[in-house]
Amino acid sequence: MSEPVDTLILDEHLPLLGIAAWSGTGKTTLLEALLPRLRERGLRVAVVKHAHHTFDVDQPGKDSHRLRQAGASPMLVASRERLALMMETPNQQEADLQALLAMVATQRPDLVLVEGFKAWPLPKLELHRPTLGKPLRVAEDPWVRAVATDAPLVLPDGVERLDLNDLPALTEWIAAWPARWPAERRPREVSEETTP
Repeated sequence: MSEPVDTLILDEHLPLLGIAAWSGTGKTTLLEALLPRLRERGLRVAVVKHAHHTFDVDQPGKDSHRLRQAGASPMLVASRERLALMMETPNQQEADLQALLAMVATQRPDLVLVEGFKAWPLPKLELHRPTLGKPLRVAEDPWVRAVATDAPLVLPDGVERLDLNDLPALTEWIAAWPARWPAERRPREVSEETTP
């Protein structure tokens, strides 16, 4: 899991929504289904995804890989159709979400969906499938704004329940997020009475 810094500066002009769930819940599958629908609504959506293991988007033997291995940091490779920025970060314990958001912000997206980084202090949509046997995070995480699930649940006050299998309703909720962003940049109040 990605460990947060004490705070995360939530820019009023960069709407963020974390997609938080245990492994196997279907975060990536859901995002893959939602992104085209959000694009159809005219939203430019950026995604910042946390990887839990060493990964490489480059191919050994290619010029960019050879130059990165030789010490280029960062290594930027670009064509008329895409670009990739690769950089070694051997002295970091975890990815710095604040720095990643700064990189994405230069592209001026309408919304940034953050997959993973579930311990970081940012508003979240929690995905929950009780069949996985994993606990809900909403009771301990005051940043969870809604829970999308495929089963009936009792949720704390102020947390919306969404149907994980209702793609049009999920699209509607997420598409409305940028307009809600200015009011959603603080954790919700958590009290003993509202904890399920």
